[in-house]
This record gives sequence, structure tokens and C-alpha cells, in this order.
Amino acid sequence: MVTTPVKNLTFEEYLAYDDGSGFHYELVDGRLELMNPPTIEHFLIVDFLDTAFKTEIKRLSLPWLTFRETGVRTGRNKSRLTDLSVVTQEQARDLINLSAVFESPPLLIVEVVSPDSIKRDYRYKRSEYAAVEVPEYWIVDPLEKKISVLLLEEGFYEETVFTGDEKIISQTFPELAIAVEQVLKAGNI
Repeated sequence: MVTTPVKNLTFEEYLAYDDGSGFHYELVDGRLELMNPPTIEHFLIVDFLDTAFKTEIKRLSLPWLTFRETGVRTGRNKSRLTDLSVVTQEQARDLINLSAVFESPPLLIVEVVSPDSIKRDYRYKRSEYAAVEVPEYWIVDPLEKKISVLLLEEGFYEETVFTGDEKIISQTFPELAIAVEQVLKAGNI
């Protein structure tokens, strides 16, 4: 059984925290929250999108990078782990020898919904990412067979939901031509 400290952690203590278990935690109001390991479907979807984003970045010669399972500081004593983030090279350079927890907003964040993350991905992360001004947030939901693209407008997200063979419209990658069913099928072997 994994135990987490009872005391509240500061953001700085979280950055240095290692219980030796290899488990990943998010920091929520000073408390560690254990993240369950993702499913294979989850990994495959993230891999597909990571490859698609990297291809666009290379094609357009953009000074951006993609990272899986990096952190994003979303409050004073709060940090979330993302499934996939797109950041500038400068943002990455600032953390080159530090914990990979971005304190400036990534250009785009993708979260893949699992049964235990529905409320976290749709509600908590949505409001936290808006508060720190992440301009684009994708919620990939294999359970509901849809992808929600949220674009930041005046501090709030405007949501567009895509399903089936609809092409995903992205502000960050406007020429990306992938359909929801392509993303979801990537989760199959």
C-alpha cells in the first residue's frame, strides 16, 4: 500500500518530493494525489497525437517541443500532470536541469479521459488550465467517443466537440488534418 505524507507540501517541496515508489503524483492544495497508471489505449492515443504534433512542428519549422507526463503549475500549491503538452523551446530551456513542471502555460495540453479521471479532466483541470491561461486544451474521451477542443477566450474556455469523421480544428495546429475516429482508433492494437 502506498502512503502519502499527511502534512501539506509547498510547491517547492513537491518539486523535490520522491518517495522512491516510482509512482506519479499531482499536487492539489498541498496534498499529493496518486495518479493511476494509464491504460495501453491511453498510451497509444497519446503516442498518436504526439507523433502528429511532432510532424507538424517539424514540417512548419516551429520552435516548439512536445512532452508527455510533464507537470504544469496551476496554483500556489497545485500542480497537474498532463498527458501531452506542447511548449516553446524557451520554456523547455528554462527547465533543462530542473523538475519538468512548467510554471508558464504550455501552448496546448491534451488529456485522455479514463473512468477515474472524468471529473478531474472535464472539471478541475479545465478550470485550472483556464486560470493559468493555457490557450488550448484538448479532452480526448474514448469513453464517449469524442474530442473536446477548448480555446481560451477572455479567461474562459469556449468548447467545440468533435465526433466521428469530423476533422479536429486546432488554433495551435490549424493545418493539422486528423479526424476523431483516427485518434480513437489509434488506441486499438
